Amino acid sequence: MSDQPYQGGQPHQGGPYEGYDPYQQQWSAYDQQQYGHGQQPGYDPQLTQQWQGQTWETQTHGSMQMPAEAAYVPPQTFEGQYGQQHGQQYAQPYPAAPQPQPAPATAPATAPPAPEAGAEESEPDYGPATLGGNSRITDAQRARLEGRSPIIEPGMQPALLTAVLGLLLAATAPVASYALVVPLVLLQAVTAAGWFRLNGMWPARQGIALAFLGGLAADVAVLTAGRDHVPAAILGPLGVWVLLCLVLQLRSHASPDERMYGLMATVVSTALSVLATGYLGADPHAVSVGAAAVAVAILARALPLPSPVSVVVSLLAAAGSGIAVGGMTGLGAKGAALGAAAGVCALIGHRVASYDYPSRFVHFTAGVALPLSAAAPVVWLLGRALG
Repeated sequence: MSDQPYQGGQPHQGGPYEGYDPYQQQWSAYDQQQYGHGQQPGYDPQLTQQWQGQTWETQTHGSMQMPAEAAYVPPQTFEGQYGQQHGQQYAQPYPAAPQPQPAPATAPATAPPAPEAGAEESEPDYGPATLGGNSRITDAQRARLEGRSPIIEPGMQPALLTAVLGLLLAATAPVASYALVVPLVLLQAVTAAGWFRLNGMWPARQGIALAFLGGLAADVAVLTAGRDHVPAAILGPLGVWVLLCLVLQLRSHASPDERMYGLMATVVSTALSVLATGYLGADPHAVSVGAAAVAVAILARALPLPSPVSVVVSLLAAAGSGIAVGGMTGLGAKGAALGAAAGVCALIGHRVASYDYPSRFVHFTAGVALPLSAAAPVVWLLGRALG
């Protein structure tokens, strides 16, 4: 079959009729309008074959923009055009290759820059976020996660203050009860403030004032009733102040959990302040022995020694101090038992003041006062038993 198209209205001699070609007619109309003749410039029907199907090039680079006056011709695949002209006998024998589709247009998104090789990531200021959404954790929680102890002991400076306050109690007790009140009131004020700060409640002016006033009320009751009625003079104000603490928390607008936490802190602070009045109701010689033993035990505990060794040295020093001061006051060897018991209570108070990464303020309040306040009930009880 020749590639010569139909010319001059007569079919080509020597071959079958090629049929009507709409694309050739459209090009002829377009050429007549643009160039004034019936063929495209440079078009040679003997050498040129027109490909009317969609190819990868037309899909990738887009179709040619035609003039507005040119008629639109719907795209047609090679198989469809060739099959219509030749009766499908020359259909493509192989499956058509998949045509690449252009990627859908999406909003531009910038990927985060990759970290440089060898760059070290900076550690966060706080620990990982909790389930409740709080990314902050306490220093004690961080220490436990890292395998460290959250206990920080007060050190030598608070120990020196404890020793000074203990020696003031020991020195003023044999003089007079009203002389003993001065260092005792200072001890009760520091106890009330230190316990609230140790529990993370600051400022808590109402609770501190209430606990301190409870200690003052117990002092007045003991001075009024005398040493013979110390239990009633101490337990009476303590019961009344517990009720006042309950009323204070009931008037609070905080959540139930916060009110319960505040109630417990206020009650314990009041109890410690009131129990410190035991120095005022105890025998003066027992107060001297017990307060001196606490001072010596805390100084020994602050020495740079391993903890087990430091505890043993502290107890031995407290017992030795009890013997020494007991020999001066008439208790004699009995002072060793009183001194050792006071030393044990002082170490307990010292340990409580060291709990959960306490601040410097805690060390200079609770760290100073709790060893002496914790030893007050034992001094009163053993002083009566040994005297």
